[in-house]
Amino acid sequence: MYGKDRIYKKVEIIGVSGVSIEGAIETALVRARNTLDKLSWFEVQEIRGHIGADGKVAEYQVVLKVSFELKD
Repeated sequence: MYGKDRIYKKVEIIGVSGVSIEGAIETALVRARNTLDKLSWFEVQEIRGHIGADGKVAEYQVVLKVSFELKD
């Protein structure tokens, strides 16, 4: 796998979860894995969320950059 020349593409995705930051990341990666081949790594770019009427966190949003290897 490593040791050969390869090219990657990086795309931005946003994961959303009502439970946690980690949940938002996992939600995004599961969907990306179902859509893109040869996922390699991710970078967290932004973390944000919504505050509910009760003053508690209602939703977590995580902006990720995900890379995947381009096909030959």
